Amino acid sequence: MAESIVHAAVAVLQRQDGQVLLAQRPEGKAWAGWWEFPGGKIEDGETAFEALQRELDEELGTQALEAYPWLTRSFAYPEKTVKLHFFIVRRWTDEPHGREGQHLSWQDPAGLTVSPMLPANEPILTALTLAPVYAVTNMADVGEVAFLERMEGALQSGLRLIHIREKSLSPYDFRIFASKAIALGKRYGAKVMLNRDIELARELGADGVHLPSSELMKLSERPQGLLCAGSCHNEVELAHAYSLALDFVVLSPVLPTLSHPDAIPLGWQNFTSLIKDGPLPVYALGGMHGHHLVTAWQAGAHGISMQRSAWGA
Repeated sequence: MAESIVHAAVAVLQRQDGQVLLAQRPEGKAWAGWWEFPGGKIEDGETAFEALQRELDEELGTQALEAYPWLTRSFAYPEKTVKLHFFIVRRWTDEPHGREGQHLSWQDPAGLTVSPMLPANEPILTALTLAPVYAVTNMADVGEVAFLERMEGALQSGLRLIHIREKSLSPYDFRIFASKAIALGKRYGAKVMLNRDIELARELGADGVHLPSSELMKLSERPQGLLCAGSCHNEVELAHAYSLALDFVVLSPVLPTLSHPDAIPLGWQNFTSLIKDGPLPVYALGGMHGHHLVTAWQAGAHGISMQRSAWGA
């Protein structure tokens, strides 16, 4: 007997403060009392977005004004497999209310106050704690003192995800600089990722490790106890990152970039095609500036990764 696969559209309504809307499944439905993101089955002849709009109206009495495709994840329940097509909804028409008698609650993904959460939605919460901008350090270009000043300014302006990547430094100098950058990031509640070195990331108290594609492809399982990200450039590397269940990936180069002038850019169309229906948050890297963020969202990305422009250069 063929496995039953149900496709569903799921809405992550996200306010400007980062809180997301959860709904409690009402009595009379399967998994009654469990919390989930609103959404439902994609009917025959519907696109995922059309199903999203219908479900928002039927469940919450609202419609999406600004919605972007995000992740697609499959989850096997005892009776069926559900393929969930998640959308991030940033603006909507009317204040959501439970049209089916369900309780609603705005929640911080980093610390829920409601439970239990429907199992298929649990991995989404970690992804929702990731900031939309992933900044890559360029201390070697400007010097340590000047860079740390720029870094603090960016943190004060809201930057919350940083990749310490200083390939020209000696191991000793990298350790010293990384220690200072991690301490500064923690002061502002930012997540700081260390390039390549898993053990050093643990030793220095970094939040995670970012693996270059060459290191990523050597792994048979992801490191535990750390956030884990990887650099990808093609479909094979993306597939391997997915199989390892990394926390997020960076796909590059999307546009021409000074750091890799000879690399052939993917362009937005190829970028969109490569990440379509992927299960992990993806950042667009290469030639990115702040004004590219909405374009990246429209392409299905979680956000953008920048180096020079992240620090006001």
